[in-house]
Amino acid sequence: MAPVTAAGVEKKISKTLALGVLTLTLYAGLFLMEDRVLGLSALGGWHGLIAVAIAFIFSLAHGAFTGYFWDLLGVKAKK
Repeated sequence: MAPVTAAGVEKKISKTLALGVLTLTLYAGLFLMEDRVLGLSALGGWHGLIAVAIAFIFSLAHGAFTGYFWDLLGVKAKK
């Protein structure tokens, strides 16, 4: 295993913070535009995919943030 350098830790911290801000922004945007999103999703048809797309985007952003967060704390999955 390669040794952890200060530059590597700083890079992980900046990625974690950036993904955390992205996740917070997504949640704030969703809550602020809740009525619009629900209105579009209620139209049916292809508009129903809006909720699926939002869930997919949240899953990617929040999952990446969580992965970097636990990695930064040193928590690793067993192999």
